[in-house]
Amino acid sequence: MGDTGIGALLIRLRTGRGWTQQRVADEYNALEGRATKTGKEIGRYEREARIPVPYTRRYLAQVFGVDTGVLDRAVAVSKNRQDGDTVVEAASARPVAPSRSGAVSADAVVSADFARFIAQRNADEFVVEQLEADVARLARAYVSHPLMELYIEIKRLRDGAFELLRGRQHPRQTADLYLAASRLCGLSAHVCLDLGDYDSAATHARTARACAEAVGHDGMLAWVRAVESLIAYWTGRYEQAARLAQAGRHHRAPGSIGARLASLEARALAIAGDRVGAVAALADAERSREAMSGHDEVSGIFAFPAAKQFAYAGTTNLAVGGREHVQQAIVSANTAIRLYRSAQDDDQSVGDLFAAHVDLASGHLLLGDLHGTEAMLGFVLESPPDRMSASIVRRLTALGRELGEPQYGGAAQAAHLRERIQHTAVLAASPAAHLPELPT
Repeated sequence: MGDTGIGALLIRLRTGRGWTQQRVADEYNALEGRATKTGKEIGRYEREARIPVPYTRRYLAQVFGVDTGVLDRAVAVSKNRQDGDTVVEAASARPVAPSRSGAVSADAVVSADFARFIAQRNADEFVVEQLEADVARLARAYVSHPLMELYIEIKRLRDGAFELLRGRQHPRQTADLYLAASRLCGLSAHVCLDLGDYDSAATHARTARACAEAVGHDGMLAWVRAVESLIAYWTGRYEQAARLAQAGRHHRAPGSIGARLASLEARALAIAGDRVGAVAALADAERSREAMSGHDEVSGIFAFPAAKQFAYAGTTNLAVGGREHVQQAIVSANTAIRLYRSAQDDDQSVGDLFAAHVDLASGHLLLGDLHGTEAMLGFVLESPPDRMSASIVRRLTALGRELGEPQYGGAAQAAHLRERIQHTAVLAASPAAHLPELPT
């Protein structure tokens, strides 16, 4: 295939099969057994905005049915071409007058020193690719694993990304590092959200937004608005939560972010008492799901699966109120649970399963069904308290208060269930006290 660089070679191999970039990514992911590549990343390889590392080239060779050496030789061509673009010759090709040779030679040394400065990089494509793989792994694990298993690694990777950005690297790698740093700050914000430290969550979110703005990444900018909406919601600023979600929807981004933002807006409006707006936003969420273009670049906490959308719809319908909406809330929460139960273990969001069960319990309580309320709460109350986020503790506490209302005052079952809720809430109320000591 001659002296073809890796970008041109990959384009030739792909177009020869009539494939899209996403088809190449799908074939790659199927071989590797996990979703690590997107069509957008294949496009980066074709533009040579990134050079695939040996590990990646091995799988790409299998995708296209060629020998790995073919891709290795193309990479060598690309790297030689790139190096040739940046090498600064230390000596002039034209003879210089002796009287000026000293000054000219000294001036050439300055240029040579700057060339070495450019070459001093603290990250290459392998470092960046490994960081992105770690971020994707943590993002997926976040929804299903105990928070304390991930907390220190999130911090370590985030601080590492900051340190790399303080050094020097190729501009395309700088952009990738900013995006990784944005996602790691987003993960840090979610850690603080789940621990109920909303001021710290807001700080991490602002840094995540600054990193996303540095590279103009609409998907992350929209996602950070969703986090900021969550912070406003859990600090009682419901109208602001709705406005932040609306602001996020102005970013044109592929994947499920549109459904996430519309769902957040719907829930906030429902709690704020805007029933009409809440129902309209729920409909927007459904339309966004149906019109969804492209895939989420990263799964887990950065995606918004249909199961989570049904969980949000359940909470929203409960807040809208009225028998019809309460019954719809029960249907939505049951659907969320069913979808999560049928998902792979790593995609079963523990927090959303808790939330859906609490919503089911609340729905049965509103319908006067104490037995149904207790049955639905069983999953939550029998789970380890250290798996419960601050938001779940708050939902449980609110439900406990409802059980103390006069209409349930004479029911022994209500009093017993309230005691169980209070006991669990006390055990789970201070997850921050169980944080591991951070490395210094």
